[in-house]
Amino acid sequence: MGLSGLREGSGRLSRAGGGRRPPGPPPPGRRALGRRLLTIAAIAGPGLIAANAGNDAGGIATYASAGSQYRYDTLFVMVLITIGLVVVQEMAARLGAITGKGLASLIREEFSIRMATLALGALLVANVGIVVSEFAGIAAAFELFGVSRYISIPIAAVVIWVLVLFGSYRYAERVFLILSLAFLVYPFAAGLAHPDWAAVGLHTVVPHLETTKGFVLLVVALIGTTISPYMQLYNASAVVDRGIGPAEYPIERIDTVSGAIFADLISWFIIVATAAAIGGSGVLASAKEAAIALRPAAGPGAEILFGLGLLGASALAGAVVPLSTSYAIAEAIGVERSVSRSFKQAPVFLGLFSAQVLIGAVVALVPVNLITLLIGTQVLQGVITPITLVYILILANRRSLLGEWANGPIFRAVATVAVTVVALMASILVVLTVLSWFGVS
Repeated sequence: MGLSGLREGSGRLSRAGGGRRPPGPPPPGRRALGRRLLTIAAIAGPGLIAANAGNDAGGIATYASAGSQYRYDTLFVMVLITIGLVVVQEMAARLGAITGKGLASLIREEFSIRMATLALGALLVANVGIVVSEFAGIAAAFELFGVSRYISIPIAAVVIWVLVLFGSYRYAERVFLILSLAFLVYPFAAGLAHPDWAAVGLHTVVPHLETTKGFVLLVVALIGTTISPYMQLYNASAVVDRGIGPAEYPIERIDTVSGAIFADLISWFIIVATAAAIGGSGVLASAKEAAIALRPAAGPGAEILFGLGLLGASALAGAVVPLSTSYAIAEAIGVERSVSRSFKQAPVFLGLFSAQVLIGAVVALVPVNLITLLIGTQVLQGVITPITLVYILILANRRSLLGEWANGPIFRAVATVAVTVVALMASILVVLTVLSWFGVS
């Protein structure tokens, strides 16, 4: 049947149906919504994935503990942290897009090999510890639904390994973005906890800072868990792996900035949910503990939602963290690195990834003091963070490297303040932790 026949058939069907008009184009509102969704899908990528990976099992535990200890008092701090995250992530993505190189490659070329080796060595050890905690987070989430860790961890490890080794970057990115949707459960969990929204709004816009040691340590922990070196390393490398260059960077900037804001908005909702349900109950040791604590206060629905968010967060970070390490080390020694390559084409890159997943899964299966492990990895992250952020700031300021894409005067000033504060807080965490080992409180 030709086009005219189709039109005539449509007319006959409409007349037979009582004069109803044939289906036409969607109304303007629906078309506009469709275009917006397509635009979001096209833009979403490395920036959103990298920022959401920061909301991992350790991050969720930290945000939940902030709500359970200090109710809404840390919400304004999260606004300031968000500004810092946006600035740092944008510089990392811009360096990758304009130079076509990851951060490790740039550090190796622009700075001392000794300093680069020190930073990468600490990154490897710290990230392996984080991978263990992510598999522990996966196990904790499944245990909320009655599934043993001896079943969930091996399955999760195989799924993550297969996804990266046998898929292309585009395929892996789609899966990572789907996992990011799990974070949408936290706004619903916050709603189920019935917070005082007037108090929430007030604490978000009005500074509330305390000078007590506990509050300062928590603020340091919030900064450390929100702005982690592996996020910047992954973001820059993934931008390169995706093939984003100067022409495409304006769109990638939207992805990076909006991804950072979205990730911290989720963190904000986690604090609100736990503050409303169990505020004032004290320190939480894990994200699983937060989920269980929500049940009597906000109902089983909030516990289930919290558990689903923990599962998605841990699975996402369980893939992104070892990838960031593999990218960094492969870049530093100048070998092939891409999710789209086969094992034969990129043996070092994919071998490092495989080893980290295997170690993370095996250690998470054996009895281990995860709190001690997390403290140790936090110290290493505290050492890496100032070094990495200073490198990023110096590189992003260099016109010899970026030309017209280098930081302008205003952005340079904002970035310098943000990097200085984050580096200072990370250093404070290291000093206080080391002193505690010698009994100095």
